[in-house]
Amino acid sequence: MTESRQLPLPVQLSDQAVFDSFFESGNGTLLTHLKSLAGSGGERLIWLWGGSGSGKTHLLQAACAEAGRHGRRAAYLPLKEKLEAGMLAGLEEFSLVCLDDVQRIAGLTDWESGLFRLFNEVAEKGGSLLVSADRPAAKIPFGLPDLQSRLNWGPVYRVDPVSGEDLHKAMALRAKHRGLQLPEETSRFLLRRFPRDMRSVYRLLDTLDLASLRAQRRLTVPFVRAVLSRDDGIG
Repeated sequence: MTESRQLPLPVQLSDQAVFDSFFESGNGTLLTHLKSLAGSGGERLIWLWGGSGSGKTHLLQAACAEAGRHGRRAAYLPLKEKLEAGMLAGLEEFSLVCLDDVQRIAGLTDWESGLFRLFNEVAEKGGSLLVSADRPAAKIPFGLPDLQSRLNWGPVYRVDPVSGEDLHKAMALRAKHRGLQLPEETSRFLLRRFPRDMRSVYRLLDTLDLASLRAQRRLTVPFVRAVLSRDDGIG
């Protein structure tokens, strides 16, 4: 199992965030690289960047799950949460450290110093850092020049968002992974009504999965429309 640090707030990996449930779209090379990193290490640093809802968090958590499957210790830290920089202490003991939304600590001296130390100690112990942000490291205004330099050492990948017809395929893959049958007409109905990014799509499927389970109903358009029209629904 993937081992995670005890944090002062609940940080739980999604049980759906695995590589098999990620629709690769234009990210095939990236997926291959991440599977290799999670399974056996190699790179000191891989940097992922992309817009909100592109799948960065999914990939970081999937890498943790994959590392655990190979008996390697992995840690995931979401920097969008209000954490203390001291949370970085001890992470060098993990084979894989995944830091999400690292742009949020730019300009924070204690965080930058801690991340610089972590990078060096992880590299010294033969571990790897997998980092995500909303842009490449070179475009983030870090105040510590040495940190800026270190964060540009490894491969950089843009996470291409799923779009167009691939959204239907991505929804079908996610539904299949959850054990749901999602008719194409229902998929198209949902994509006409809701934001067309994977974060929104996944949240929507989570809601419909629960509603379907409670009602013991298939995800037909009439049933989905009824769920979304409820006062406590999401539509």
